[in-house]
Amino acid sequence: MKVQGKMFIWLSVFVLAMAIVYGVWSKEPVGTTALFLSFSLCMMVGFYLAFTAKRMDNLAQDDKEAEVADEAGEVGFFSPHSWQPLSLAVGGALAFMGVVFGWWLLYFSAPIILIGLWGWVFEYYRGENQNQ
Repeated sequence: MKVQGKMFIWLSVFVLAMAIVYGVWSKEPVGTTALFLSFSLCMMVGFYLAFTAKRMDNLAQDDKEAEVADEAGEVGFFSPHSWQPLSLAVGGALAFMGVVFGWWLLYFSAPIILIGLWGWVFEYYRGENQNQ
């Protein structure tokens, strides 16, 4: 965790330097603003990771003498399958087409999005994946 925090903080320093150089040479406000926003995002992530690393125990990646197998074990829980992202994608595509073709398409896309979101949130409370 400490390595990632340092990487993001150093990346933010690099992006800040590039934002200053780009702003001075190009005098283009949109790209300069985007680079300064990228700097702030990298800094926020780096600060969060560094702050969190202080409160955690050392991981194997923080030890220079660690082996690859030292971090072996259960990574976490991953959903085996879910149809809900498909319904959210269809509803989202219809919603964005509503912006292009007409706002009336939102009347069809909003229920699809809500059903997909409801199903995704509560998919482990019913059916074959229900926790015992």
